[in-house]
Amino acid sequence: MFVLGITGGIGSGKSTVATICRTVGLPVIDADQISHEVTGEPGETTSLLKEVFGSEIIREDGALDRQRMSDLVFHDKRYLDKLSAIIHEQVIETMEERLREAEKKKTKAIVLDVPIPVKRGFIDLCDQIWTVSADPEIRKSRLLKRGMSIHDIERRMQVQMSPEEYREIAHHEIFNNGTFQELEQQVHDLLKQELGMRGISIPGLP
Repeated sequence: MFVLGITGGIGSGKSTVATICRTVGLPVIDADQISHEVTGEPGETTSLLKEVFGSEIIREDGALDRQRMSDLVFHDKRYLDKLSAIIHEQVIETMEERLREAEKKKTKAIVLDVPIPVKRGFIDLCDQIWTVSADPEIRKSRLLKRGMSIHDIERRMQVQMSPEEYREIAHHEIFNNGTFQELEQQVHDLLKQELGMRGISIPGLP
């Protein structure tokens, strides 16, 4: 089974690339979605987070208050690293389980959509990694349209990996400064190239 990892900084279009892959028929395992699942109700993960960061980051229903957590961790990279370490184990476990399920179903290719490309649980699971990049001002413009403040955008970008660090781990870089159609064409071309050389056909690829 060919495991394709897609990563990139906030506002780069990483999730859009994963969606394009899903549209042509590739299953996608979304690390952000899993993160929401493990923090969306009381459990081992939320208990650990409460222990480390305090009860104010837990809502009355026992789930993680994501806004308060974001306000805290994106002010200080040390907090972000602590948060990542706690959630990471739960996310890895779920991702590995879903990969095993996909193999049992004889899935030929699958996508991992991961914002923070850690070595264990992402790099070591992927046969190939694509990073999605865009100019900083374009990324900021996209995020402003989502309703984020410029202050919030800049502090999040500051604590994330640099474009150079993403490039170092990637086999391919997808540039996303243009239109959706241009991005889609890049993704389709790369999928045809990489899946084709492995003898994998996807009916949904034009």
